[in-house]
Amino acid sequence: MPGACARGPAAAAGDAWLRLARLALVLLGWVSSSSLPSSATSSASSGSLGAVSAQPPLPSQCPPPCECSEAARTVKCVNRNLSEVPADLPAYVRTLFLTGNQLGALPAGAFARRPPLAELAALNLSGSRLQEVRARAFEHLPSLRQLDLSHNPLAYLSPAAFAGITNASASSPPGPLVELFLNHIVPPDDDERHANRSFEGMVAAALRAGGQALRGLRRLELASNALVYLPQDVLAQLPSLRHLDLRNNSLVSLTYLSFRNLTHLESLHLEDNALKALHNGTLAEWQGLPQVRVFLDNNPWVCDCHMGDMVAWLKETEVVQGKARLTCAFPEKMRNRVLLELNSSDLDCDPILPPSLQTSYVFLGIVLALIGAIFLLVLYLNRKGIKKWMHNIRDACRDHMEGYHYRYEINADPRLTNLSSNSDV
Repeated sequence: MPGACARGPAAAAGDAWLRLARLALVLLGWVSSSSLPSSATSSASSGSLGAVSAQPPLPSQCPPPCECSEAARTVKCVNRNLSEVPADLPAYVRTLFLTGNQLGALPAGAFARRPPLAELAALNLSGSRLQEVRARAFEHLPSLRQLDLSHNPLAYLSPAAFAGITNASASSPPGPLVELFLNHIVPPDDDERHANRSFEGMVAAALRAGGQALRGLRRLELASNALVYLPQDVLAQLPSLRHLDLRNNSLVSLTYLSFRNLTHLESLHLEDNALKALHNGTLAEWQGLPQVRVFLDNNPWVCDCHMGDMVAWLKETEVVQGKARLTCAFPEKMRNRVLLELNSSDLDCDPILPPSLQTSYVFLGIVLALIGAIFLLVLYLNRKGIKKWMHNIRDACRDHMEGYHYRYEINADPRLTNLSSNSDV
């Protein structure tokens, strides 16, 4: 016992050092395990999940003529001469490019799939030779936000083409579509299907009949479509519109087009049209829109007595962007004059016609002169027949007049009258 008691302190000190050594080893092992490279970790995890990794990967859902990226949720079927929308599109697609193909027509439910393309948000069909978009062609696309149909010769756009684009959640009434691009969709002039149909009316009918599908639309582009006019209520069903692009058309007037309900409109592009003047009704509607910015460059403004209200409005408003660049195109004496520098005394209705009208009248004079020359040539070639006809008419008239003259002489002479009476007896 005395010996054991004598070794007590030394044994206690040894136990303490042993515990410290074990703690150090534990800490060293924890640090080393947390700093292992990812390859070691993955190899360890692969050992524990060997059964899962041993299974073969699932087959790809990408259509053969397309390029797919599941990470980017994108499918590209570009310049593949496709005649219809691929049937085996992957369900994960969010952005779909079908540009540069030969689609021809989009039937109803062209994108209906099982499982549905519930995440498709951007659909680009530009330059795919589309000539017909039929009713409910974009049905079963509950997340579609951007649709591009530009650069297609659309001879037929169904009034119900955009019907069926509805939100996945029924709690929000407006449809999901936010951006709609319809640039350069006017068919060629020789298209017989377009000859008997108003292109402006066809586009307006599709926008009006869009209903809930287009009530959330914020951007609408209708550039380069040779539009001469737009019906009054074409924008009535687009209360959320913020950007409207009508540049590079042939619009001659905005008198019948109403902007009153576009309270959120921010930009209106009207460059490169055929506008000659803007009237008070349109100017007042623009002034009532709180955020709108209007672009009016490259229009043939006619600076005559009808331009006074617009010039006065331009000097006071900040709605028009780049208004200092607006210049007169007609009449000739006012060409290239800046609108903001004009006074009321400069604006008069000169009878001198614009060169285009002068050219029209010259052409009309030439046509009338040509018709007159042809008529005279016909008379000359038939001069003998006409001369004989005139002689016959003259002889007939002369005989008739001689009969009247003879009867007058008898009635005027009493002796001839008595003689005529006796002879009758």
